[in-house]
Amino acid sequence: MSSSPVTSLVSAVRGLRGFWTRPVPLARIAVFRTIAYLFVPVDVFLTTAWVRAHAEVPTVWYQPLEIARVLHLPTPTSTVVHVVQWALVLTALAAATGRAPRLLGTAVFVLYLEWMVIAMSYGKVDHDRIAYLVALAVLPTIGRVRWRDRRRSEAAGWAMAAVMVTVMLTYFLAAWAKMRFGGWDWATGSTITRAVIRRGTALSDWMLDVPGLLVTVQWVMLVFEFAAPLMLLVRSDRARVALVVFLLGFHLMVFGGLRIIFLPHCVAILSILPWERAPEAVAAVRRRLQPGRAATLSAAAPPG
Repeated sequence: MSSSPVTSLVSAVRGLRGFWTRPVPLARIAVFRTIAYLFVPVDVFLTTAWVRAHAEVPTVWYQPLEIARVLHLPTPTSTVVHVVQWALVLTALAAATGRAPRLLGTAVFVLYLEWMVIAMSYGKVDHDRIAYLVALAVLPTIGRVRWRDRRRSEAAGWAMAAVMVTVMLTYFLAAWAKMRFGGWDWATGSTITRAVIRRGTALSDWMLDVPGLLVTVQWVMLVFEFAAPLMLLVRSDRARVALVVFLLGFHLMVFGGLRIIFLPHCVAILSILPWERAPEAVAAVRRRLQPGRAATLSAAAPPG
């Protein structure tokens, strides 16, 4: 007997709830939180070092994002930019220690949000920040945890699910934007050809000489991005690792060919990994090295 529509709906709702509240080890939060916070100074001083230049830009050029208008955020004068910059870096380093996770984590999120408003309020909004920003927003919802904390938590599961969904939406909405603003001309045109001409490397320049190859690449990218919701079906740890390897491999390939890398997004992708296994892996490596080290020291010791 086939199930009724009501039964199917109930099963779907239960499955959706299970996705959002599936417990994960708190150690996963502890390790990823350290990675996310330590990335902040890398982003501020390397990835988005150009944001500091807005301290010297006339404030009349500042066109605040809608969220800046709603929250009445300050105009980024030279003082505001430098205060936010150093407050963000110092707070992130403090948060990476694991102390006061709710207080320091919330402060990091608020300061990074302001840093992004300063970055994106001058005519260009990048789409590679949203998943990392969501990660900074949900991490403070989890209290103090340790790298070896094997307890499972639904709250931790919800936090990691929120980041994973945002990672997925980054790809899916990128494809939607291509169709919304470029239509099918994006897939059949010379979008990547122009990018290779402007930013190509030895790994991609040869593609210009192969007729139809770059158009095929554009179609593959669209299919890949529109199929992004399938990543939510990943369940096992092995599948999670494979997904992360695939996604990071894709971004490394783009970087190798076009010198474009979305580092904040790549950090958010790392949240998918089963980081609770990292402490055990490190301990196993140490155990393997210790006997060899002990034997070396014994052989080097003088007789008697």
